[in-house]
Amino acid sequence: MNLRKVAVVGAGMTQFVRRAKETPQELAYKAVRTALDSCELTLNDIEAVCLGTAPDSFDGFHMNGEYLSQAAGAFRKPYMRSFVGGGTGVFVPIQGWYHVASGLFDVVLVVAEEKMSSYYPHAQAAFLTIFDHTIERPLKPNLLWIFALEMNRYMTTYGLSKADIARVSVLHKRNAADHPCALLGDTTITVEDVLQSETLAWPVQRLDVSPISDGAVALVLAAEHVARRITDKPVWIEGVGWCLDTAYWTNRDLAYPRYVEKAAKMAYEMAGIKEPRKEIHIAEPYDPFDYKVLHHLEGLQLAERGKSIELYLNGDAERTGNLPICPSGGLLGVGNPIAAAGLMKVAELFWQLRGEAGQRQVPGNPKRGLAQAWGDLMQVGTVIILGR
Repeated sequence: MNLRKVAVVGAGMTQFVRRAKETPQELAYKAVRTALDSCELTLNDIEAVCLGTAPDSFDGFHMNGEYLSQAAGAFRKPYMRSFVGGGTGVFVPIQGWYHVASGLFDVVLVVAEEKMSSYYPHAQAAFLTIFDHTIERPLKPNLLWIFALEMNRYMTTYGLSKADIARVSVLHKRNAADHPCALLGDTTITVEDVLQSETLAWPVQRLDVSPISDGAVALVLAAEHVARRITDKPVWIEGVGWCLDTAYWTNRDLAYPRYVEKAAKMAYEMAGIKEPRKEIHIAEPYDPFDYKVLHHLEGLQLAERGKSIELYLNGDAERTGNLPICPSGGLLGVGNPIAAAGLMKVAELFWQLRGEAGQRQVPGNPKRGLAQAWGDLMQVGTVIILGR
C-alpha cells in the first residue's frame, strides 16, 4: 500500500491549570480555534476529526467523545475518539496520520482534551477498578503504589540514587518556566527541594510527580499537496509506532519498558532511522514521574539500560546539550491533563522544528524530533517522529 506524506501544519493549546473555569467543551474549542488560526484555516477546511481523551469520569460526562464532538469541530464530519490511557496524546495523532496517509482525507483535525479537576475527590479513583479483581484488587493498589514499586525496582537494578533521579524533575520544571502555558515552571527549584518534598509512596515524593491538570491541545494535519499550499514550513510525520503489552504488570520485569522499545523500533523503521542517538535531535519522552523519563529514554534506545541518567548528569539533556530532553518542560513542569499532555509534546516538536518555540527554542537548527507517551497498567507505548 502506498501511503501519502502527511504534515503537521498548525498547532494550538490552552493554558494547563489546576482548576479550569472553562467547561471541557470550551477547553477543546479554545485549542481548536488557536490551531486553525495558526495556519489560517477554518472548520470548513477540515474534513474529519480525531479526538483523544482518557476515561469519561475525568470530564464528568458519560459518552465524553460525543459530548466533546461539536466543540472539537466534528459537527456533521467523520469523527472518531480513541484512548489508551496516558498513551492517548501520541496515539491520537497517529490516528489522524493514517486517515490522511491512506488517502481517505486531505485535512484532519486532531484534538486532545482533559479536565481532571471535575473528578472529586481525586482523579486517581478512576483507575481503582482497572486492576485484576481476583489477584490484585484485594491488595487495594493505586497508581502511585504500583509506580513506587516500579521506581524502586529501576533504582535497585541500576544502583541509582534519589538525588540523581531528582535532577530530572529539576531540569523539566526549570525548562517549563519558559513555557507560556505551563503550570509549574520554576527557575529556582533544586534537588534538595525534591528530596525534602512530601513522600507519597516511597520512593515517590510529591515533586517527583506531575500535577493533575486541565487543558487541551489541537493539531492540523494535511496531505502533502495541501500542506505545501498552506505553509512553506511543513513538519512531516516520518514515523509512528505503538505497542500494547500484557495488563499483568506483576509478570514483567519492571526495570525495563519493552513496550516502549517495540513501539520505538516500529517508528524508527518507518522513518528509516538506523542510529537513533545520532538521528534524533530533540526528545520529548513521557514524564508523569521523573524516573519514567529515564525508563523511557532507555526503551527508546536513546541510552543504554541504566545509563540514561548520564544525559542529565553531563548536561546533554539541557536545551543546549547534545540531546535536548523535554525542552517544553514536559508533564513535570507544564502539567498533565492526561490525553492533552502527550499531544502537547507533539505540538512542542512542531514549534521547535519550525523555529517557533520562543525562549524554549533549541539552538542548532534541529531537523528531527521524537515524542512518546505511555499509559494504562505500564503496558502501552506510543511513539511519533517528526522531521522537516
